[in-house]
Amino acid sequence: MPHSRHAGTEDLLLQTRHVKGFRLILAGAGALLASPALAQDAPKIDGADTAFMIVATALVLMMTLPGLALFYSGMVRKKNVLATMAQSLIATGVVSLLWIGVAYSLAFSGEGAYLGDTARLMLTGIGMDTVSPLAKTIPEILFMAYQMTFAVITCALVGGSVAERMKFSAFILFSAVWLFIVYAPSAHWVWGGGFLQKMGLLDFAGGTVVHINAGIAGLVCALVIGKRVGFGRENLSPFDLSLAVIGTGLLWVGWFGFNGGSALGANSRAVFAIVATHLAACAGAIVWSALEWFERGKPSVLGVISGAVAGLGTITPASGYVLPWHGVVIGLVAGGVCYWFCTVAKHKFNYDDSLDVFGVHGVGGIIGTLMAGVFATRAITASDSDPGVAGLLDGDAHQFVVQAVGVAVTIAWCVIGTLISLKIVSVFTSLRVTSDDEREGLDIALHGEALHQ
Repeated sequence: MPHSRHAGTEDLLLQTRHVKGFRLILAGAGALLASPALAQDAPKIDGADTAFMIVATALVLMMTLPGLALFYSGMVRKKNVLATMAQSLIATGVVSLLWIGVAYSLAFSGEGAYLGDTARLMLTGIGMDTVSPLAKTIPEILFMAYQMTFAVITCALVGGSVAERMKFSAFILFSAVWLFIVYAPSAHWVWGGGFLQKMGLLDFAGGTVVHINAGIAGLVCALVIGKRVGFGRENLSPFDLSLAVIGTGLLWVGWFGFNGGSALGANSRAVFAIVATHLAACAGAIVWSALEWFERGKPSVLGVISGAVAGLGTITPASGYVLPWHGVVIGLVAGGVCYWFCTVAKHKFNYDDSLDVFGVHGVGGIIGTLMAGVFATRAITASDSDPGVAGLLDGDAHQFVVQAVGVAVTIAWCVIGTLISLKIVSVFTSLRVTSDDEREGLDIALHGEALHQ
């Protein structure tokens, strides 16, 4: 009996060891099975996404320098070419420094409904491996730089409305003040976790943040500063449209980084956005030139490039939510509506938006943001982990209402913020050059240089 009891004890211990070993094996297998999911959920820098976004960042910066600088300077008079280029140059410098110092933190850190916090002042806390929750597969320093190029071109765009008459010092101060009052809050609302993003506003690459803001601000500035000397009486024809054509080409290519890069990774959605962008630009250029051909008997080069930029600006908010053929439709609408605003409406209301920033970017941004609520489709936005979003044609009428609210809020705040910004600037300097300086030309009057040809 003792022998039997001892044998039973040994059997029991052996069984216990087997059970414990089996449990350890199961636990180890469970950990192995779970680890990929945990790794997938955790932010991790991806080499391909990082490389793609470095290129996209360079392309968006190219849109301002030299793209916008050439595009704008080719459409002003010879005596203002260098001064117009200088606006794009100085906007790049001023906005970039203010962005890394303060504005990035206000736009893209924290969880406030209306503004970010100060956690990223002077890029505090951003290390080699830091990843933003807003862009989980690229270094945060790259996400910051990409968003910086958007802020740069938005401020530079505004200058087109007041070209040939705004003081250089006033433009510098305006860019700095407007960046904080209008741009940074708007970027936080739409992309940084603010109330418009939580409401469900669709703005893939800047219909509200960039184009509506730039267009509305440009219109307000033009109305406040007043018309150019000789507007409606003298010949204000462009000096060299070949510069503007080159600028258009650089903008067009750069827009692939602007819209495609807003996917924040090297993926199919980025490519769909690029294709929709290209097709919208093509459609806009054709419609604008066709309307001009029909009404005036000749299609102008200025009309072709204006239509292309109108298509590019209008597709921007919808680019990552729509199919390629939607891009064609949006471009066709952009070409027609923006043409009407830049010709009929501009002359009817007699305002001097020098380079049609409102007519092209403001109107285009409004149309594109609303049409994102029409054409957004789950065929593009849905994934295994996300049911996606849909617009009116895909069965969600509510989305169009959200888009309309987003447009209205953006316009209202931009008008108020731009007026405040101009008022602040006017405390330190006059907004406009003197009539004598304007007649002489801003190249000489403001910069002591002249374009010799």
